[in-house]
Amino acid sequence: MTDPRHAQPRTPPDDVPYLRVVKSYVLRAGRTTAGQARAYEVHGPRLLVPYSADQAFDARTAFGREAPLVLEIGFGMGTATAHIAQVRPQDDFLCCEVHEPGVGSLLKLAGDAGLNNIRILRHDAVEVMEHMLADASVDGAHIFFPDPWHKTRHHKRRLIQSPFVHRLAQKLKPGGYLHLATDWQPYAEQMLEVLNAEPLLRNTAEAYAPKPDYRPLTKFENRGLKLGHGVWDLVFTRV
Repeated sequence: MTDPRHAQPRTPPDDVPYLRVVKSYVLRAGRTTAGQARAYEVHGPRLLVPYSADQAFDARTAFGREAPLVLEIGFGMGTATAHIAQVRPQDDFLCCEVHEPGVGSLLKLAGDAGLNNIRILRHDAVEVMEHMLADASVDGAHIFFPDPWHKTRHHKRRLIQSPFVHRLAQKLKPGGYLHLATDWQPYAEQMLEVLNAEPLLRNTAEAYAPKPDYRPLTKFENRGLKLGHGVWDLVFTRV
């Protein structure tokens, strides 16, 4: 069994060309703390899921129950994810992140809170989605504050692009939802344009949605709001 802490990206299939250039993550510097390392040892065996390009994720086996499944793409340090899992105990969350300290942080938060509705894959969510999730198998998906790649020449690296959104929409069950959030207005405008153009998705608002109650304000978001910066939520449903 592959240790998810050391999983390496695989070469994507030839018939999915966009996976060659767009990743769901940006590698960041950071050092795992002693508490996070301890969380890997104590809570990792229960909460970490190994990546497999050949075996679909079995939510019933992983969580030990039948419940709505939400895919979380890029959870950072996991604070919002742990909060959402606590306020939505009826739902299960499959959480993807490659940043080792972030994974350790969520393991610690989940372990300290006694959460059993979180499972973590330390692997690129694009590949997880492509190889481990069947179409129409997910009840919801969250992508909060993905890297905006501010410079124009880097926009092609943004995660929210039409091919990716189309594949993600296919993974949603009819009636399932996709919730995005960003604090960069030009990226919000691109997100809205891309999602509006996807025939499998329907906007729940005229443009941007009110922030759902389950999504907490992060410390960076609070700081930005105090400085007059905006935050944009988009909530679309699968038709």
